[in-house]
Amino acid sequence: MHLVQEPPDFDFFLRGADGASALVNDRRLTRSFIIAPSQLVEDWPVDDVNRLDAASMAALLALQPEVVILGTGAAQGFPPAEAMAACLKLGIGIESMTNAAAARTFNVLAGEGRRVVAGFLLPG
Repeated sequence: MHLVQEPPDFDFFLRGADGASALVNDRRLTRSFIIAPSQLVEDWPVDDVNRLDAASMAALLALQPEVVILGTGAAQGFPPAEAMAACLKLGIGIESMTNAAAARTFNVLAGEGRRVVAGFLLPG
């Protein structure tokens, strides 16, 4: 059997993430970031899920997602109501999960051609 690795149909691929870092393509990131299938925004200035607000969500929403995935670090956390409302009032779904789960979910949704945007919180 001959195995061939096919590259994804999108520019940015998460190879993995945990509470301290993430591997995007071949780059190790240690600061919070936003990722979409065709765009990477480094140094997103949020490092705690409890500090998310409408202003910090604006950077995610500017990429026009249909769904937002929040990687909240090593443990699952939930953003304040203000951050959730920023998405929900626009009809955009939002899900919070650990960074590892968010990386897997992002890759699946991006592979399906969905307009997914993910924000990953890292202590940086």
